[in-house]
Amino acid sequence: MNIFELLESSPATWLVLSSLVGLLIGSFLNVVISRLPRMMEASWKQECALLLDVEQPAQDALTLSRPRSHCPQCKTPIRAWQNIPVVSFLLLRGRCNHCANPIPWQYPLVEIAAGLIALWAASHFGYGWQAATAMLLGWSLIALTVIDARTQLLPDAIVLPLLWLGLLVNLFEVFVPIEQAVAGAMAGYLSLWLVYHAFKLLTGKEGMGFGDFKLFAALGAWMGWQQLPWIILASSAVGATIGIALMATKRLQQGQPMPFGPYLAIAGWLAFLYGQDFAVWYFGKMAA
Repeated sequence: MNIFELLESSPATWLVLSSLVGLLIGSFLNVVISRLPRMMEASWKQECALLLDVEQPAQDALTLSRPRSHCPQCKTPIRAWQNIPVVSFLLLRGRCNHCANPIPWQYPLVEIAAGLIALWAASHFGYGWQAATAMLLGWSLIALTVIDARTQLLPDAIVLPLLWLGLLVNLFEVFVPIEQAVAGAMAGYLSLWLVYHAFKLLTGKEGMGFGDFKLFAALGAWMGWQQLPWIILASSAVGATIGIALMATKRLQQGQPMPFGPYLAIAGWLAFLYGQDFAVWYFGKMAA
């Protein structure tokens, strides 16, 4: 019996292995979350310098693989045993082994979230391509959620491949027919594009970023146009509720921009797994 036959015949093994892989992917997602926005900023600075014919100071190029992982405070490289998902955070008691500065809670939380996403997808879809591709979607949404919450950026380097992967997957009707996937991608982008321009025409302000259009289009590519109405309604309702709560507690000032991507991502993931059933439950709770 090979590994694939074992995973197919043993649901418990499939769930455990998926969860462990998810934890490891979560560790990599933390690298993406930390470095990708800085890589984008460095690229923008380089483009501006070339445009203005200004010489930039020499500095080491930052990539996802270089330099090796290190403490953001003291810059001490992290050893292999200090980089075990969740376990190392507990062993180190949430502090750097060298300088004793606190390790941000983001790191174990992202790792746990990635593990849970993998477990969720593996248990929901069972062994096969549906679960594997669903994990890729979920992990991408985790990275986008945290990056947007921290920087108000939804990087094209994640969103656009996610959109095309959704279309590619559904070319084989893994989740929905390709016609529905294409219609979903088009409807997702155009609907928010129209809302953006209508809001700007009425108020003179920008209500959202173009990254939100692309993310909504990507969700449409994965699950078809039918899920889009409730995704936008649920994400808007939750976003508005949290925004009001933040303003009431003085943590958000009136007119201060607030990222919308995290709410789209969370509502999109729930729609992906539970579809119309979750929509009925959610809006039933809202109306109660």
